[in-house]
Amino acid sequence: MKKYYLGIDLGSTTSKAVIIDENDKIVGRGITNTRANYKVAADIAREEAIYDARFNLLQQKIDKNLVEKPEFKKYMKDLRSVFQYGQFKRRFDSLEKLLVATVQDYTYANKATILEKLREILNTIKPQIEHEFINEDLGSRNQFFRDIVSEKYNAEVEKKGAENFEPLMLAFDKSITPTENEMVQYNFKELVLEAMKTLDEKYKGLADQQEDGKHEDWYYAELNAVKNNYKNVEFTLRDHIEEIVNEEINIAKMTGTGYGRALLPFPEDCIKSEILCHAFGAHAVFPNTRTVLDIGGQDTKAIQVDSHGLVTSFHMNDRCAAGCGRYLGYIADEFGLSLNELGPEANKATKETTICSTCTVFAGAEVKELLHNGEERPNILAGLHKAIIQRAMSLIARSGGVKNEFTFTGGVARNEAIVKYVKQMVFDSYGEVTMNIHTDSIFMGALGGAMFARRNINTDLPTTKDKKEATAE
Repeated sequence: MKKYYLGIDLGSTTSKAVIIDENDKIVGRGITNTRANYKVAADIAREEAIYDARFNLLQQKIDKNLVEKPEFKKYMKDLRSVFQYGQFKRRFDSLEKLLVATVQDYTYANKATILEKLREILNTIKPQIEHEFINEDLGSRNQFFRDIVSEKYNAEVEKKGAENFEPLMLAFDKSITPTENEMVQYNFKELVLEAMKTLDEKYKGLADQQEDGKHEDWYYAELNAVKNNYKNVEFTLRDHIEEIVNEEINIAKMTGTGYGRALLPFPEDCIKSEILCHAFGAHAVFPNTRTVLDIGGQDTKAIQVDSHGLVTSFHMNDRCAAGCGRYLGYIADEFGLSLNELGPEANKATKETTICSTCTVFAGAEVKELLHNGEERPNILAGLHKAIIQRAMSLIARSGGVKNEFTFTGGVARNEAIVKYVKQMVFDSYGEVTMNIHTDSIFMGALGGAMFARRNINTDLPTTKDKKEATAE
């Protein structure tokens, strides 16, 4: 029986799970921004990783064909997107029922009107989201159920009149958390077969389409390959589905880490510091890494590691969430934006507004004053992003500076404006160094946990003079 190893990073804003095999290869990832219940968040992330592992194991059955035939690669990419939509839709169905029930319990005099507006919103956003999953790869751009729904929902609520705004938003606020915390059970075989049926309809619709001149030549070559040969790919996959459904994902050992790790129902020897795990995960992906910056939801950590990926020193801000994921979430709320919109909006700036405070408490008031004085939103956001990285660079300097390769981890590493300022300031302070920013940056802690589980290494953080903790600024 094959053995697999699980790492769970239970963060303050997101929870991640990674499953690796006996060769350290990642076979499954799962993520959720469920925050109301750590136990549920860990379970959801683990289950998502298991479903992802089954999908990846199915794909491995045709790896040779993937290399040799472009239609296999294109088909599997599209199949994953539709598979993810199937998972999303089942949770969305639960949300829809709860939203309707919440409004039906209202005592508002215009309850019937509110319910009508709610149904209009849902009927508008459902096909939008479905289209973006199936045709625009939404699942790889945004992995959080709440963010996907709220961005669309909020935009439609704005159109329904001021008298309906409060009750419609109240219904969403009351419904979204219980829906996120629901353990939705998926049927892997059912999801895959549904996705295949959807792709069958999609590719049939492409059969008569001609080149429109809007894409590169490779796009049309890939499209023609898949629309003319997708049935061959489908038949090949069907031969393996039952085998994958029946394959046991045997978790031989697991490690928990992250801000909420103490709440995980794991034995004490299966719990590791997130500093150790982020360092180990970053080193596993980039073996020459010697300096790691992790900006998570609740704190920022500058970490120095040795040639084995073990921590030699670190410096962190753990007294408040200033400059971390929670801070960015607060700023996004102040501007009525989703987290995914912050980076692109900041990059529209013509200048960087000076921000005097990165304290979550005071920044909101400062932002409102700047807006009142006519400062443009992108300029304010650019200043906020720059201030966050200036704070992080101070931690890096105190931890020992940037040595050899520099790796940026944590969920904030997905923010394109943050990445821009990290690259700029590291270059300005340390010159030409190799900077690693991976698409899996948010999973580095969970990956490190899984690798600790497989190796069964007994190590801890450095102590005495090597351990330095920053005070709140």
